[in-house]
Amino acid sequence: MMRIKKVVLAYSGGVDTSVCIPYLKKEYDIEQVVTFAADLGQGDELEPIRRKALEAGASHSLVDDLIKPFIEEFAFPAIRANALYEGRYPLSTALARPLIARRLVEIADEIGAEAVAHGCTGKGNDQVRFDVAISALAPHLKVLTPAREWGMSREETIAYGESCGIPAPVSKKSPYSIDLNLLGRSIEAGPLEDPMTAPSEEIFEMTSSIIDSPEDAEEIEINFERGNPVAINGKALDPVSLVRKVNQLGGKHGFGRLDIIENRVVGIKSREIYESPGLLLLIKAHQELESLTLAADVLRMKAQLERHWADLIYQGLWFSPLKDSLDAFIDKTQLYVNGVVRIRLHKGNAIIIGRDSINSSLYLPNMATYGKEDKFNHQAAEGFIYIWGMPSRIWAEKRKG
Repeated sequence: MMRIKKVVLAYSGGVDTSVCIPYLKKEYDIEQVVTFAADLGQGDELEPIRRKALEAGASHSLVDDLIKPFIEEFAFPAIRANALYEGRYPLSTALARPLIARRLVEIADEIGAEAVAHGCTGKGNDQVRFDVAISALAPHLKVLTPAREWGMSREETIAYGESCGIPAPVSKKSPYSIDLNLLGRSIEAGPLEDPMTAPSEEIFEMTSSIIDSPEDAEEIEINFERGNPVAINGKALDPVSLVRKVNQLGGKHGFGRLDIIENRVVGIKSREIYESPGLLLLIKAHQELESLTLAADVLRMKAQLERHWADLIYQGLWFSPLKDSLDAFIDKTQLYVNGVVRIRLHKGNAIIIGRDSINSSLYLPNMATYGKEDKFNHQAAEGFIYIWGMPSRIWAEKRKG
């Protein structure tokens, strides 16, 4: 077997990925470990993370700003797909993984690395997402998974790191496992592992509590063009600024919290807390605009395929032929999803109170009204109902005798 000399490691700055650096060098006999950290709008100062990797033994430590492609190439397609895993979770964490995997592969090709690595454990979803995405993009690359193989407890991992010159965490570690990017936060573990334990307010950062949210409601309007959000309250915004704005608006009013029992890819259930005010608000508004602009049969079929789309992303299959085919269908449906949706935000609620599409609306006032402007042909309904009910009538008549 060819010896691996150079590997690119997905790096977060935490204990596991920091220990991965000396572990890969010692246990895998790898000469160079190049780390990569992605800026996805999490707000962290990434320069200390870059330096920490070098102090842990990395040959090079790379940091890339991926916020713009994260929103434009991953979040916006999810909005067009109304993507909610199991009808609830907006994939805020899952959407980041294929982007990170893509950049890992690009860096590996740029520097001539024979392998990529990550610090995911053996029972999480992210190991699946990274492994499958990397193998789809670059089947020639080896994927190394130290944290899945070393069998160390957290205490043992910290001790191993200390033996390699990596300082142990100096402050009391939070019992929670938290992942953060511009689309939201996920919080799990610690007391939350008991499904009957209510989450404490201390774990939330993007959303106000119902008690602390404003007493007065706020009405906002979101404009869409071809299924993509383009403006808030009539002001055009670039995609990144728009997501930041809806995060602020929804979070201020306590909208965007989820507390769910989730079915992981590996077959176990987990209790997850999410904050995703902006993404949930945009999906809700987009769904409403589609109700105005898409034909009934298209809406029904799209609703079925949306669930498949969300499943694929959750299960790590962003780079797959089925996902590409679903994208083609969804993109076609979005050609006329243009217009504006008005939403009232108040005490954790986002209530749709208006929607309009000047050129694409299939709602015809003179067909829907019961007033004197009514143009619907009421007499035609009798013949329609006769034909429509014929199968039921025949079925009933055959069973009378």
